[in-house]
Amino acid sequence: MKLIKIGLVLFLLMLNTVAFAVDGLIVKPSAYSVAETLDRFETIIKKKGITVFARINHAEGAKKVDLDMMPTEVIIFGNPKLGSPLMLSQRTAAIDLPLKAIVWKDKEGKVWLAYNAPDYIASRHGISDKQAVIKKMTGALNKFSNYATKAK
Repeated sequence: MKLIKIGLVLFLLMLNTVAFAVDGLIVKPSAYSVAETLDRFETIIKKKGITVFARINHAEGAKKVDLDMMPTEVIIFGNPKLGSPLMLSQRTAAIDLPLKAIVWKDKEGKVWLAYNAPDYIASRHGISDKQAVIKKMTGALNKFSNYATKAK
């Protein structure tokens, strides 16, 4: 477990500098703080009937081991109506499901939201028979992330 936490911290630090170069990620700037961006994201997905499984504050976790991390939070969420068909096509898709979104503040004080693109997940797992599901997920995530990040 400790190795996983260290790997995640290193990955998150890498995201700060190369967020746009990471394959398969949709990355959007936010007009809000980390907490408010994630609150907005959580509100809209719950309103749409999507289950929130966990919300993880990595900065708080880092603080517990005497490390200083800029605000960084992850939310884990999903809808079995969309995720299960992908797993039925290819069980390995379960490693990427339920979905996750990360919101972090970079060194310049800018806040970002990122998530795996559904077509990337499909491609990664060789899923080619669920294009309607991928399209629906893509559209929904785009709407949710825009709501969470765009100023009113």
